[in-house]
Parts: sequence; C-alpha cells; structure tokens
Amino acid sequence: MGTLLALASALSYGVSDFLGGMASRRIWFLRAALLGQIGGLVSMAALAPLISTAMPSTADFVWGGLSGLGTGVAMMFLFRGMGRGAMSVVVPTSAVGGVAIPVLVGVIALGERPAPLAWAGISLAVPALWAVSRGQTNGRFRLDAAVGDGLLSSVGIALQYLTLAQADPESGIWAVVAGRVTAVITLAILRKVLGVAVAVPKNGPANVDVVAAVAGLLAGLALTAYLLATRVELVAVAVVLSSLYPIVPVLLGITVLRERLIWRQGAGLAAALAATVLIAAS
Repeated sequence: MGTLLALASALSYGVSDFLGGMASRRIWFLRAALLGQIGGLVSMAALAPLISTAMPSTADFVWGGLSGLGTGVAMMFLFRGMGRGAMSVVVPTSAVGGVAIPVLVGVIALGERPAPLAWAGISLAVPALWAVSRGQTNGRFRLDAAVGDGLLSSVGIALQYLTLAQADPESGIWAVVAGRVTAVITLAILRKVLGVAVAVPKNGPANVDVVAAVAGLLAGLALTAYLLATRVELVAVAVVLSSLYPIVPVLLGITVLRERLIWRQGAGLAAALAATVLIAAS
C-alpha cells in the first residue's frame, strides 16, 4: 500500500505540473499560480482534520507559514518557465535543484554529512543542468531562458522543504495548510504589484481558471498521499518513488505537446532524474 501511495503522489504531482503549465500558457502565469495555490489550500484544509485532529503548536504554524513564502516564489517562477518554455525541461530542472540545495545548505550551514549517494547525485546534477539548459537555434547552442526560471523555482522549493522540515511530524499537514495561506497571500501581492508594472494579458476562458485550480488541488492530494505513504512504508522508498514525478510532465510534454529536445537535453534530463533519485534515496 505504501508503494502505491508514493506512486500515486508522483503521478498526482506530475499531472499537477502539466496542467499548471498548460494553464500558464493561456492566462497570466501569476494568475495561474495563484489559482493553483487557492485550489491547494481548499484541498489541504479539507484533509487536515482527517489526518490529524491535534491542534499544532504556534511554532508549527510559523514554520509552515515560512514554507509558504518559498512555495509562492517557486510557483511564480515555475509557472512562468512552463508558460514560455518546454515543461519537459523546466520541471526536472526545478526538481533536481529543489532536492540538491537543501543538502548543500545542510552541509554548509548545519554541519551535516550527506551519504555518498547524495554526493553522487549532486555531482551528477551539475552537468545534467548544464546539458538541459542548452537549446539550439540555427545550429548554434544557446542558453534556454526558461531554464533560469526552473533554477529560480528550485530555490523556492528548497526553502519550502527546509522550513517545512522544522515542523513537528505530529502536526499532520496543518503546517502545510499554513503554508498554502502564506503562498496565496504572497502570490496575491506579487500579482497586484507586477500587474501594475506590466501589461497583463487578458484573462482566458473560465475553464482555464478551473484547470489551474485543479492543478493546485492535485498537488495537495499528492502531498497527502506522500505523507500517508511514509507511515506505512520506509521513508527512503517513499521519497524516491514520489521524486519520480518529473517523468510525467516530461512524457506528456513530448507526446501531447510535441515538445522537441535535442539529444544533449534528453541526456541531461535522464541524468537530472537519476540525480533526483540518488539524492532522495540517501
């Protein structure tokens, strides 16, 4: 059961990213990100009492709230990247950075000593990201600008993971609910500020808004499935299986959206996925 829950988490996360990327191509990326977090807040608030009836401490809410700042920043750049570039490139880039940065922070700031697998994953991630970031135009290689969004998104993801890890596991997903609240507030402020500074595209059809909200709801369900998986399965197994989620948008991007990658990017994506699994398994 734990294995199935972890795989369900990966599938749900992957479909969430794909739907979010599709929505961000039809409506302003900050609108899509905000609607996604609202959808996630609804699903998390509904599930939290079912997972843990104990009210968490103030510290848990604070750590959860701080994680939401990282979530807001991560989703802003992730949705912008997917809106203007190949999601089969942007999502794996954000994923490998999101798991590698916390490991490096632990080494530099906390004095932690990662396992050899983690170092192998980090060592593999660097050339993988370089290969993924190189597109090709008229026979000449160029830096894919959307990859920069993926890297910036990974910083927000890392902040989300680092702060959320400080919350008491007994608090269930209440800290995640707090994070969704601050993520919504963060994105609402960014949408207001940036909406004044730039020419915001017209809103798309109402069904696109629904797609964006469903993407956030699926992300909430994915996190819940992962948490439940860790309770009946080895954490190492659950983490590795749930970390396979970038495969979904990569496959959908290539098959459904007909995204084309040069061989160098394909090799880089394979290495990035392998690096994510190595780090998560350590």
